[in-house]
Amino acid sequence: MPPLSPFEETAKFTRAIRVDNRIIVSGNIGVEADGSISDDAGRQAERCFEQIIDYIQQLGGSSADLVRVRMFVTDIADAQIVTNAFTAACGHARPTGTLVAISALAGPAFKVEIEAEAIIGAGQ
Repeated sequence: MPPLSPFEETAKFTRAIRVDNRIIVSGNIGVEADGSISDDAGRQAERCFEQIIDYIQQLGGSSADLVRVRMFVTDIADAQIVTNAFTAACGHARPTGTLVAISALAGPAFKVEIEAEAIIGAGQ
């Protein structure tokens, strides 16, 4: 995938990559298409999942192929609304899931970061 931000090029990482039938999606933050960031952790999580599913589709998979999701929140009080976004976005696939609270993300507005893995053909 082409870089979506200058940081990707500077740090030399890929947002999402396909290796054989496996798709690995780097951590995503909930930046909207216009560059804004919602104050709501639930919306940030929804946006993360929108991006993740889009990357998986671009690389030949579908949301049903999700097998693992890792969610990071800066406030454990947001765990339920982030879990709700997880369930809405990929509960049909029933991937493994981890949610942990961390002290901070790369910017003060970021409340959630989510990474995922899919295996094409898993089609849960």
